[in-house]
Amino acid sequence: MQTAIERVLIYRLGSLGDTVVALPCFHQIARAFPEAERCLLTNIPMHTKAPAAFAVLEGSGLVHGFMRYPVATRNFAELVELQREIRAFRAQVLVYLTARRSAADVLRDSAFFRLCGIPRIACVPLGRDTRVNRIDPQTGDCEPEAARLARLVRSLGSVDLSDRANWDLGLTIAEHKRAAEVLEPVQGRPLVACCIGTKMQAKDWGSENWHRVLDSLAAKLPQYGLALVGAKEEAGLSEQAATAWSGRLANLCGMLTPRESAAVLARARLFLGHDSGPMHLAAAGGTPCVVVFAARSRPRVWFPWGDHHEIIYHRTDCWDCDLDVCIEQKKKCLSSIAPAEVLSAVDRVLARMNAVHKVVLRSGSV
Repeated sequence: MQTAIERVLIYRLGSLGDTVVALPCFHQIARAFPEAERCLLTNIPMHTKAPAAFAVLEGSGLVHGFMRYPVATRNFAELVELQREIRAFRAQVLVYLTARRSAADVLRDSAFFRLCGIPRIACVPLGRDTRVNRIDPQTGDCEPEAARLARLVRSLGSVDLSDRANWDLGLTIAEHKRAAEVLEPVQGRPLVACCIGTKMQAKDWGSENWHRVLDSLAAKLPQYGLALVGAKEEAGLSEQAATAWSGRLANLCGMLTPRESAAVLARARLFLGHDSGPMHLAAAGGTPCVVVFAARSRPRVWFPWGDHHEIIYHRTDCWDCDLDVCIEQKKKCLSSIAPAEVLSAVDRVLARMNAVHKVVLRSGSV
């Protein structure tokens, strides 16, 4: 008789956005090991005290705790302590849910986890096809990272990325209540949510561009309220860009946990911003996104999941540079994007929403 799996360790590094694109995989892991205690082994960013991944998943029921992974450490004492902690957990299975890695890195990690006493390692991407995003030979389009990860966990079961339940964060009543409280200044209005901050210079479209877009939207959508989300240090810059929304504004930068932010974003008719963690939270909640994307990575890999978004991505000759800071090319992939292009994308999203609303009304009247 097969021994029941009681403890599962999930190895997943990354930021808020990295966690959200892996949500369907976390749901599949929970389905594969429903009775197990599931612990997340992840990294803690230098500027915070808790891992971004656990901040997204805590309370969802998808994981029950976390361990800190010291990324790129060469400190022998840290590795020994991590090994001790993993051994103490006594995981029977490790799910290797990683970003794109080299075969050498995968083999090294597998050896380490074996030394930690874990008898079974699932979803190890030894073949190149599971370690990289596929490219459609007909269109040249890159496979979204969420789709690559879904292929990676296929040994645990099929993952339907089109099923909204697989993107469910399991937000609590308290988190929804907090969202309602902070949105009091715009209560009763349809909502645009906006995140214009970014910690990466190569992704920053510029506050002046956002100011022009938000000025135009304030005049075009006088019935709408605006919710600004992001980090605490982005509050001042965000409010300056949104001065035209006086009296119809809730500046929530630095006020919310990631899950409370997700509850706010789920109430919005539209999300507007850069490629960011909040963008992925909005998409997971079903909110249409209009996103200004730098061409530092390949198109579609990190686009928000779904076909109801408007992505503004200019493929310049220096695309796929993977730069965090762009000086030499002066961010020409972003500087070539005009505010009018963003406003047109907003118009298309709102027009589709109005068309759906009219169809629903007609159907209801039959």
